[in-house]
Amino acid sequence: MSELIATSRCVAVIGTGITGLSVARFLQESGQRFTFFDTRELPPNATLIAEQFPDVHCEFGSWDESLLLSMDEIIVSPGVSLKEPRLALAKAQGVAVLGDIDLFVQHAKAPIIAITGSNAKSTVTTLVGEMAQAQGVNVAVGGNLGTPALDLLNDAIELYVLELSSFQLETTSKLGAQVASILNISPDHMDRYDSIPAYHAAKQRVYFGAQQVVVNRRDILTHPPIAADVTVTSFGGSADFKNMGLQVREGEAWLCDQLTPLMPVGELSIVGSHNVDNALAALAIGKAAGFTQEAMVQALRSFRGLPHRCEPVGVIDDVKFINDSKGTNVGATLAAINGLANPPAKLVVLLGGVAKDADFSALKPVLMQQARHVIVYGQDASLLAEALQGVPGLVQVVGMAEAFDSARKFAQPKDSVLLSPACASFDEFDNYIQRGEIFSRWVGEAANG
Repeated sequence: MSELIATSRCVAVIGTGITGLSVARFLQESGQRFTFFDTRELPPNATLIAEQFPDVHCEFGSWDESLLLSMDEIIVSPGVSLKEPRLALAKAQGVAVLGDIDLFVQHAKAPIIAITGSNAKSTVTTLVGEMAQAQGVNVAVGGNLGTPALDLLNDAIELYVLELSSFQLETTSKLGAQVASILNISPDHMDRYDSIPAYHAAKQRVYFGAQQVVVNRRDILTHPPIAADVTVTSFGGSADFKNMGLQVREGEAWLCDQLTPLMPVGELSIVGSHNVDNALAALAIGKAAGFTQEAMVQALRSFRGLPHRCEPVGVIDDVKFINDSKGTNVGATLAAINGLANPPAKLVVLLGGVAKDADFSALKPVLMQQARHVIVYGQDASLLAEALQGVPGLVQVVGMAEAFDSARKFAQPKDSVLLSPACASFDEFDNYIQRGEIFSRWVGEAANG
């Protein structure tokens, strides 16, 4: 990490979650004064903050607005909206408002691969990181995934691979990535954004200052404005002389670099058509970063996927149970359903949680085709039921436990029970990880019971 000289400047750290703590650690190690702000009276990590930052002033609950306005700089955690009135006022009065990624970019000494999208960004980011390792690169992987970006800073790192959310990108002025990619765009976080164009605009910030851009050629919203000084490559669809795609050779689908075959799709350890797209995206990004075909294929062959992302967690009475708890929006759930479709077998799909103002109507056609039963549960179950009215086998229950029991009752041999909620988890669980772990535990207990 770069050495900084202590100054009289004071920085506001807004939010006390994982990102806020990483910012605080960075500032403390850099010798900079800072103050914590959080709108909650007892925010997350309050006890930890008292232990690790005993001399740092904290404004929890109500804020001293004059104190905030006196700050030299405000660093906002991704979960805090820039529309928060006090932040908007500070920005209007000339106080610099930025996020952890802007701070990271100022001090990172190695190139950055930046990956965003509505779905699959964690899978692709992890896979690109494993490709870099296979290449022999000293790589650090994190950002919105796993380790916060500022905790990755190390002068020995040769490459950073970052997953970035739209929230993080809102406060990122010029990323300057060596390779930047938007994997896909579908509506998400509509409780935070006024419109899909506003959400799309936040995602597009990943391309600011990029040297190379990788786009999904089947999703025009992933394409940047035309810029003559940026190299644009693509993935998806049939292979040709311009993209990373698929080609059928002797009746078998192959992943291809342009028209050069790399490996049969059947040799991937990750399953589903959505994961074929993820593999192609990672290959295109890896190629743009200069990885060899050998290193990329080696990583693909060994990659088993991520927990909570279309993860098989057990078989009960010849019914497969699949944990896709990370499917927190409609686009992710659509990808899971389409990717796992295996006629004549059917799916029993569990949907529910906190809707985030999502439009669930796009799920209706695919559920009518692929699902034997659809079980909606949780805080916004009634919204799901209304949007999916007319889907055969639609059942509304109270919580996920009742949804799980109903799924066991309705599923037939060869079917799959898919937990892909299309919603956030915060009505019943701390996060999607806890939700997926509990679902997986129930499957294990039932299988052994």
